[in-house]
Amino acid sequence: MTSYGPEIPSSFYLWNGGIIAAIIILAVWSAIWKGFALYRAGSNHSPAWFVILMIFNTVGILEILYLFVFGKKKATVEAPVYQTPAT
Repeated sequence: MTSYGPEIPSSFYLWNGGIIAAIIILAVWSAIWKGFALYRAGSNHSPAWFVILMIFNTVGILEILYLFVFGKKKATVEAPVYQTPAT
C-alpha cells in the first residue's frame, strides 16, 4: 500500500495537552507582569515606557526589568521649611 503523506507521529498528542497548557501558562504569566508594569508606568507618568511595554511582548522580561530596575520612583527631597521666630 502506498502512503500519500507522512504518518502522524505518536508525539503529536503531546501538542494537544502539553504545549497548549504551556502556552496558556506563559500567556497568563506575561499578562500579569504586563499589568503591573503598565500600572506603574502610568502612575509614574512615563508615556514612553507605557507605549514600549504595551507594544512589545517579551514574555515578562522587559516588564520585570522595568518594575525592579527602571521604574522606581525617584526620591523627592522637599525643601526644608524655615520658620522665623516670633519676636
